[in-house]
Amino acid sequence: MIGYVTLGTNDLPKAEAFYTELLGLLGAKILLQDERMRFYGTGPEAPILSICKPYDEKPATVGNGVMVALAPGSREGVDQLYAKAMALGASDEGPPGERGTGFYGGYFRDLDGNKLVAFHMG
Repeated sequence: MIGYVTLGTNDLPKAEAFYTELLGLLGAKILLQDERMRFYGTGPEAPILSICKPYDEKPATVGNGVMVALAPGSREGVDQLYAKAMALGASDEGPPGERGTGFYGGYFRDLDGNKLVAFHMG
């Protein structure tokens, strides 16, 4: 259903370094890029996460209520992805743990303040 999600950044080289390492844990790499954007994914048929400098050239800001969910496939994957995000300079929004019946997630913000969660159901 989702084709891609775009997150704004004010420092594309810094964001690229963060997401290249973080999403590399999920087997993702840069599939497409230009001077403003980087599109990460495992292939063109799978959902893609993009980082970009805003087209209107105004500062990128965080969307209130916006969150991107990453699915590493296991609780161990959640722990690993969350730990990698913290090591890369992300800020903690809630460490990995059980949140309701069958939902395990760890929440963090990237270097620009965008909110993400690494989660596993079941």
